[in-house]
Amino acid sequence: MNPAHPLDNVRVVLSHTSHPGNIGAAARAMKTMGLKSLCLVNPKSFPDKEAERRAAGAWDILTGAMVCADLGEALSGTILAAAITARPRDLSHQVFDARRGAIELLGYARQNPVALVFGTEMSGLTTLEVSKCQMVVHIPANPEYSSLNLASAVQLLAYELRMAAEPGSFSSAIGMTSVAARFEEIELLFHHLERVAISSGFLDPQEPKRLMQRIRRLFARARLEKEEVNILRGILGACEKRMNTRGVISTDDPAMPDK
Repeated sequence: MNPAHPLDNVRVVLSHTSHPGNIGAAARAMKTMGLKSLCLVNPKSFPDKEAERRAAGAWDILTGAMVCADLGEALSGTILAAAITARPRDLSHQVFDARRGAIELLGYARQNPVALVFGTEMSGLTTLEVSKCQMVVHIPANPEYSSLNLASAVQLLAYELRMAAEPGSFSSAIGMTSVAARFEEIELLFHHLERVAISSGFLDPQEPKRLMQRIRRLFARARLEKEEVNILRGILGACEKRMNTRGVISTDDPAMPDK
């Protein structure tokens, strides 16, 4: 069942936040724009009185916040995640500015959960965290002073999402016509593909270089559907069986999808 409003399908994820006040201020920024779902990945201090003080009335956002051990848990169930980062990276995913990124996200949020992922105050998101997202969103700030407070960044993205959700916005014309693959389904595909690549000799685990990072970027652009993931895993499973008959590997994967 679709939510009453697409913003209800938007999850704000704060990863390894060091100052509890920023959590409270982010909750306040979310509530002013109608966002409700907050997820905290290994915060340094939460619950915390400073977070409650800075929330200034958005206590329902704090009390409803989900605390997770890692980003994978935080993104469970989502079909699209946007990494909010200003740092240029090699092998980056597709990059959007805040306005275009909000439009892209809302097109998917009308039917499925999506996420905005923010990193630590000092260093932002790690390369590994960015690789678990499907797109990068940046805020085009003054290049001579581009440092932006975490809560301010949340406020800006929340505003753009609210504007994108307005009737008549461009995002209203975007919608999913098929069942999108969820985060955990795509992660299983990556693990399966890596296993087959190693077993076949294509990937040397001692010198992996950036093969899996490139594969993640490739599939991030594709916006995989559930059926497409099942097809790809079926092909990988068939390859494993063929290699098994030749004594190359033995396969025992209970997570294989039904054909």
